[in-house]
Amino acid sequence: MTTDFNELFECFHAYLERFDDTLVRDAVARIGWAMPARRLEPHPLACLRQLDRIAELAPANAKPLARLLAKRRGELRWGQTYSEADFGKTFIDNYGWLEVFGTRGHFVNDEVAAGLLILGPDVVYPDHHHVAEEIYIPLTGGTEWRMGEGGFRTREAGEVIHHASDVSHAMRTGKEPLLALYIWRGGPLAAKSTITGTTVQGKD
Repeated sequence: MTTDFNELFECFHAYLERFDDTLVRDAVARIGWAMPARRLEPHPLACLRQLDRIAELAPANAKPLARLLAKRRGELRWGQTYSEADFGKTFIDNYGWLEVFGTRGHFVNDEVAAGLLILGPDVVYPDHHHVAEEIYIPLTGGTEWRMGEGGFRTREAGEVIHHASDVSHAMRTGKEPLLALYIWRGGPLAAKSTITGTTVQGKD
């Protein structure tokens, strides 16, 4: 019988399989999709309250995934890399990720990690970098993203954002929350990022 986790895995995979972008197609082709499941206890977070709005905002091709997350939110193991001591309570109450597969996810993969990131409204995810290469696909639009020494610019749902190894990047949300799909590869898959920025909102 298909479990809820298998449904999530299939929905996640289906979204990526249909995504028409050369970088994403190459990443998807390199993933070995026959992954064993990992038993994990649910771990809900405060940021999950954003999922109802996210499901409304998601474009048609991402709605099945967003709605499934909203429906099954309490059954999944959500995580946070940082603590209140790192960025404060406001950030922590509006931040979390779900690793669908990887070294900590609901499915086991030691070569690549992929999942979903939530940021609530009016939140800055400060400049940070990590060894792993990262591909992001925002599933909601309106969030501002920065890479390297450049300024922030608004990205819409379905854009592909590529961060090479150790390239600094940051995000800041506006009045709406962010849901973004991510793929990590080519580095430690559970490493804590090196933070070089601040969570204080500000314009360039």
